[in-house]
Amino acid sequence: MKNDSPGNFLARTREAKKIMVLDLGFLGDTVHLLPALWMVRQAYPKAELHVTVASHVTSLMTCVPWVDRIWGYMRYPRHATLGENFQMIAALRREKFDVLINLNGSDRSSWLTFLSGARKRLGRMPSDGGPPFWKRMFTAHVYYPFDNDTLYLQRCRCLEKAGFRFTPEFHTQIAPEYLQAAGISETDKGDYFHISPFTTADSRELPPAQLAELVDQLTDIFPKKKIALSCAPTDREMKKMAELLGILSRKPWRVFAGDLNLIQLAAVISHGALHLSGDTGPFHLAVMTNSPTVAWFCPFSDEHLRQWVPTSGPIKAIVGAQEPGAQFLTNIATADLVAAAQKLLKK
Repeated sequence: MKNDSPGNFLARTREAKKIMVLDLGFLGDTVHLLPALWMVRQAYPKAELHVTVASHVTSLMTCVPWVDRIWGYMRYPRHATLGENFQMIAALRREKFDVLINLNGSDRSSWLTFLSGARKRLGRMPSDGGPPFWKRMFTAHVYYPFDNDTLYLQRCRCLEKAGFRFTPEFHTQIAPEYLQAAGISETDKGDYFHISPFTTADSRELPPAQLAELVDQLTDIFPKKKIALSCAPTDREMKKMAELLGILSRKPWRVFAGDLNLIQLAAVISHGALHLSGDTGPFHLAVMTNSPTVAWFCPFSDEHLRQWVPTSGPIKAIVGAQEPGAQFLTNIATADLVAAAQKLLKK
């Protein structure tokens, strides 16, 4: 099968009635899909727009009411079974999509794209070029380096190569009721700091004693700001939250121990004066909402930082170290975290 030239993909599909954007990534990938998804919405204003994301992050998609239908695909806490994949393929084929756009490039998403039955299929070429038959799964494909820009800009540039207008905007909307569901009112706007202290592994976190020290120093230096803590609804993080609360010298204003869905968490983050966290899901929500953020990162490659940390906006990422035998991140001074907060808030 000969692939169409990608440069005029939009021109050839302008009259499409039904569009699917398929992405099977986790929370960070989904957040960084949103500007590209907005470019698709703008390009096909009258089309019915669908998007597929991992099932466990579908609650976030409430923030894009301009998408007509959200599909969930099982990625966590388990992978989709063979039977579920066949069901997914059958459902995609029933919809008879005119266009399917896949900016992920993974093997699984590429197979789903190929088997979807969509007449026109635009894909992003994997960094290694993919298997020999990869290009045959798409009717058009684009290539853009995976290490030059922040991920959301990469995806927008891919669409630009296919003829779309480059408008990299997080065009999200978070309704007031999601903040109210968290027990926070409009009058609390800017009056608190939100801290998401945990990630998926101890090695990516600050030591508990340092977290307690950070909370104390923020409280002392910003006496008018309250502290809100949150964690994921996993046994590991809720246990760690209980342990952290046990060593804090002062009780936080709010503690959300796994009882917020993603859109509620995004509302809490966006409403605060400052967000603090490691390299984890809430960090990406802070990027999405353009919230002032101080984050601590593992010493990953420069490519990792370029991919996930925007070079503009109110974000300060501090990179620590992972010393042999150390359980937690090291070489991040509490004073540096506090100084970054002061700089962002211009105190």
